[in-house]
Amino acid sequence: MDIKHRLAILLLPVLSMSVAAGQRCAVQSGPQTAALVELYSSEGCSSCPPADQRLNALRKEAGAASLIVPLALHVTYWDQIGWTDPLAQPQFDARQAELLRLQPRHVAYTPQFFVGGTELRSWDTQLPAAIRRINATAAPVAIGLSATPGPGGKLVIEADASAPDAQTSGQLYVAISESAIVSTVLRGENRGATLHHDAAVRLWLGPVALAQGSARLRREVKLPVSWRPEQLQVVAFVQRADSSAILQAVSTASCAKGVM
Repeated sequence: MDIKHRLAILLLPVLSMSVAAGQRCAVQSGPQTAALVELYSSEGCSSCPPADQRLNALRKEAGAASLIVPLALHVTYWDQIGWTDPLAQPQFDARQAELLRLQPRHVAYTPQFFVGGTELRSWDTQLPAAIRRINATAAPVAIGLSATPGPGGKLVIEADASAPDAQTSGQLYVAISESAIVSTVLRGENRGATLHHDAAVRLWLGPVALAQGSARLRREVKLPVSWRPEQLQVVAFVQRADSSAILQAVSTASCAKGVM
């Protein structure tokens, strides 16, 4: 592909193909940088439900013009005090620790927000402004992402990242998240509460390093029967190789009927 055509791709607006159930869902990132918002949370944490609710409402709050890719990653280190979070995975503990290693402060806690790879402590007041700042910057990487249903409840995920500058270094990640999850907590700090989760990460893939400015990840995933395809989204993002900065992110949220 020549440079003229590569630049043309980068100048496209955020583009999606909303498809009927059983068809391919494909999206392409646009020229501006989408804000990857990562929330580290736990059902065992009494201060987490307000942060969960904030993430759930973030798209509506920020407005239709905002470019937001939310992810809720549930950690396991609250499980030991009375309630095992069914959404928690040890690799999310590791992801949080990896991000903190690259921050000025290295304290892990919940709820903890990262916007564009940077910790945002004043998330209650500063989330919209942080998202606007990221959206105002041109993205150095373009991402194409597709999810194609296959037989037997399988989903084929393909993500391609490319940069006009072949010297751009980074790591490509892909995640599957599920929304509209309702959970009743029976023990621990949130005992008796009914919690609602959106963008809760179910599967985490990568990283795949960019080589000469490009990377590709393809995976066939057998979806567990407990996951509801109409509530699933696939997310892809590229993180700078030498920092926590997110170069671009995209999701299949605009595909109206999920990924199946």
